Amino acid sequence: MTLPGARTAVEWLVTAAPDPDACRWEWERSPLGVALLPAGRHWDVLVVPGELGRAAHGVLRLLPAPPGPVLADSGDARVGFFVPPGTASRWIGTGVRGAGRGSWIAVPHPGRAADGPRWLELPDGRGTLTDPALLELALHEAAARALAGEGRGARTKP
Repeated sequence: MTLPGARTAVEWLVTAAPDPDACRWEWERSPLGVALLPAGRHWDVLVVPGELGRAAHGVLRLLPAPPGPVLADSGDARVGFFVPPGTASRWIGTGVRGAGRGSWIAVPHPGRAADGPRWLELPDGRGTLTDPALLELALHEAAARALAGEGRGARTKP
């Protein structure tokens, strides 16, 4: 099954590859359905713990403008937000890892399900990235919601 917008997402993603044809070949023939793409040229990726990342993604989806691409690893233990290049080197945050220049990201084909990393938010093909300031606010909101939920659960226990 091919997802809507997959073709434009593929075309945008392969522009980051040193060899776009090799990237396409990897997606077509790799048993995992992933290709390695360099970070730092068209985007950086901020990687956060899975539960917090999925909650922050939910917060970002409530905003009028859609977020940029978002990946989850195969076990949903980590979520990666595609942000403007250079963000990873400036980001300061506990538990957040940055992948910028010199890093490589395992990226699944945008139009197919794969074992391994998967898209929570597909690239739109236009280069939309998540605004780091909005991501920071979404992470704070997601953490506050999680803490409020824990607080309610703790009060109702005997």
